Amino acid sequence: MDAAIVDADVYTDFKGLASLRARASKGNDEATLREVAGQFEALFIQMMLKSMRDASLGEGLMDNEHTRTYQSMFDKQIAIDLSKRQGLGLADMMVRQLGRAGVTQGGAEDGVQAPSGTLSLPVVRSPVAADGAGEAQLRPESTAADWKPESPEAFVRELWPHAQKAARRLGTRPELLLAQAALETGWGQHMIRGSDGRNSLNLFGIKADAAWKGDRVASDTVEFRDGLMRRERAWFRSYDSLGESFADYAAFLESNPRYREALKAGGDAPAFARALAEAGYATDPDYAGKIESIMNSSRLKSILPSSGAEG
Repeated sequence: MDAAIVDADVYTDFKGLASLRARASKGNDEATLREVAGQFEALFIQMMLKSMRDASLGEGLMDNEHTRTYQSMFDKQIAIDLSKRQGLGLADMMVRQLGRAGVTQGGAEDGVQAPSGTLSLPVVRSPVAADGAGEAQLRPESTAADWKPESPEAFVRELWPHAQKAARRLGTRPELLLAQAALETGWGQHMIRGSDGRNSLNLFGIKADAAWKGDRVASDTVEFRDGLMRRERAWFRSYDSLGESFADYAAFLESNPRYREALKAGGDAPAFARALAEAGYATDPDYAGKIESIMNSSRLKSILPSSGAEG
């Protein structure tokens, strides 16, 4: 950790916050995002403790200006320690959500934040052949453990042919699958990785249950349980290629009866997304809305070929 950014023991140091803000203006890297999220969580815990103190029954024998000052200092240190350890899960949720579904400079309709350095790209490259005829040819499979597309354009360009193939199999629209993959991975910038850093190439956040016989990786995730966000450790499926991830996603939906309504929705992409969410694909209560927001965003539409909606 860069000592110039924030004191290692003082999360609520406002000088550290200013340094973080200066660094954030130069680039939206994950380390900076995590530091800022930690700062926010520490301040939130501090506010929560203060509210608890204010809600006390009344003054006691030891309740005076000096003890209140000491309590305030103690609460701040407790907030620091909690946020640096397991915390409340708020910092992890912020890192996950901002990485996957932050608002771009184009406005709230874009739904998902583009990776750093991609907002000013003026050139849109179509993932189909220059002549525009026919379906995009399947490109060589990506098996690199460090696969990380340089931009949303690169993300779409590499995944488009696989999305088309899976969409035909499911009877839905390929841009819907791209939007879901973009939500789950933050346009490929936040892939699920194992403790050894190995990229799972899992584009749809499919967990590895007891029936899964393939490779798997363990990773932290934030889930909504009884209306509350909780940080959990879970096993996820791991693939050898991006194409395999799309193929398994299609097979996963086809083999699971609870997604029957989603498959019936066919080309009605919004209905497909809603049916997925209602069937429990994800615990995020706004999962379908986020997918629709990305799919209808100007960013994704500008990248897709003119024939994209036809699949």
